[in-house]
Amino acid sequence: MEEWKEFSAKTADEALTNALIQMETTSDQIEYEVLEEEKSGILGLFSKPARIRVRKKGDVVNTVRNFLQKTFEAMNLAVEIILDYDTVDNVINIELKGEDMGVLIGKRGQTLDALQYLTSLVANKKRPDQYIKIKMDTENYRQRRKETIENLARNVASKVKKTGRPAFLEPMNPYERRIIHAALQSDIYVETHSEGEEPHRKVVVTTSKDYTGMPKKNNYRGRRNNNYHRNRKKNYPENED
Repeated sequence: MEEWKEFSAKTADEALTNALIQMETTSDQIEYEVLEEEKSGILGLFSKPARIRVRKKGDVVNTVRNFLQKTFEAMNLAVEIILDYDTVDNVINIELKGEDMGVLIGKRGQTLDALQYLTSLVANKKRPDQYIKIKMDTENYRQRRKETIENLARNVASKVKKTGRPAFLEPMNPYERRIIHAALQSDIYVETHSEGEEPHRKVVVTTSKDYTGMPKKNNYRGRRNNNYHRNRKKNYPENED
């Protein structure tokens, strides 16, 4: 990974301009920090120049790409790696394409999550000052999984409201637990919280203080049968005086 390079000039802007010229790049391809602002002395004497440090952003993208390429080669997988570095939110979005992506997804996305975690470690090595988030997906798995979990949340909430008893979901990672909480936050009759320690931490769905029990069903069939028998007795009396 590219190391930081320091530059100094009368002002921080001048130092940045010098850095871009020497590094033969543009401002959207670098990240920089001002180490020391310029200081003016009395009557312009003994002034102190500004200092900045600069490095190319593209290097972390290349580092991530090289890591993934070597990983997939070791797994004997042909994978197309599409990288997009969002410099505003400091996120590298990674899309993986290939014929056998089920292997990379794994059971409930565990392999994909593990690969994303390892890639994050590689991307942020020697970067204690600025964290880069890694988002990895393939075959739109993240969205499909999100919809599955949201449906699960609604079904569980419905069961909890019918029985009045809490429901304990299977252990999930923090991202999936957040989906459960978000999916049910507008339901005033249930509450959610998490219990346990990682990696066995799970969401618990319970009734809320506003819950008063499910409304009783309209026993239309029972009333209909009673009316039928009453009418039958009236029209076809079994005993006559």
